[in-house]
Amino acid sequence: MHRTGANRPRSPPVLSDMRIYNHIDQLPAFRKAVITIGTFDGVHTGHARILEQLRQEAARIDGETVIITFYPHPRKIVKGGAEEVRLLNTLSEKIQLLAWQKIDHLVIVPFTETFSQMSAEDYIRIFLVEKFHPHTVIIGYDHRFGKGRQGDYHLLEQYSKSEGFELQEIPVHLLNEVSVSSTRIREAIQRTDIATANQLLGYPFFFSGKVVKGNQLGRTLGYPTANLQMENAEKLIPGDGIYAVEASLVAEGAAEDQLFSAPRLKGMMSIGLRPTIGISDRTIEVNLFDFNADIYDRELRVFVRKYLRAELKFSGLDALKDALAQDKVNSLEALA
Repeated sequence: MHRTGANRPRSPPVLSDMRIYNHIDQLPAFRKAVITIGTFDGVHTGHARILEQLRQEAARIDGETVIITFYPHPRKIVKGGAEEVRLLNTLSEKIQLLAWQKIDHLVIVPFTETFSQMSAEDYIRIFLVEKFHPHTVIIGYDHRFGKGRQGDYHLLEQYSKSEGFELQEIPVHLLNEVSVSSTRIREAIQRTDIATANQLLGYPFFFSGKVVKGNQLGRTLGYPTANLQMENAEKLIPGDGIYAVEASLVAEGAAEDQLFSAPRLKGMMSIGLRPTIGISDRTIEVNLFDFNADIYDRELRVFVRKYLRAELKFSGLDALKDALAQDKVNSLEALA
């Protein structure tokens, strides 16, 4: 039984053709909803294959694709906020990446302490069935839900018969691939193996930061840098070192789906403690080639293309300057 249009939001946010919902009490009557549920951190090549299964099934029955995800990350709530969570994507980035995958509807469910205490049976009946009226649920054999993670695929299978929805299992080998990929990507980024990370992601790893003032030593050396201040502590950042990067300025009020289409500048990036000059705080600095505009307080999105070398302590500023000159040559070669 589908809901009437009484609770339909008048104008849900739209990114490309994907509609976004932040309130589960204001969902529309989806047309033959084909649903999957997950955190989808990274929206990487493994996820892309699951989303392809979702799209194919929706096309087969002339239905709509619906992804249910949660915010904040469930681990932060279930473990009382004590666990340090480092994610491949911020929520905003994940939204943009899912829109890029041509999903019809994204529902972001607030993951609260109360929600985490919902029984597995209520999760199915009150949350999944009453709110979404699914035609088909596509889920992995290892999916767990409800208080104490007591719900599983077999419980969903029982309710699918009484509640009238179809249940499809994501192949085991694909689930294992997704799990391995997520772990491998995080580990690769932390140990500066950007080549592996980008291959598994299917796109260059990226992050954004606000440009703030530094000590302006780079300008003195002839390599002015944009010093980035991260505004999301959960975002994973690559390990220390020098990288070849591309970067784009995030225009205020610009459509968020310009993630991969905005013009990019070539450059190089340093992450670390800058041992030659004895900086005690970790910094992220980006030198943009052939660019000298004032971009303080602007948001810069950085696409990490290649790891060049480790951070080194040089004998002095002249040696550092020589190293920067070679880093630029290597960056231009990597980005050619």
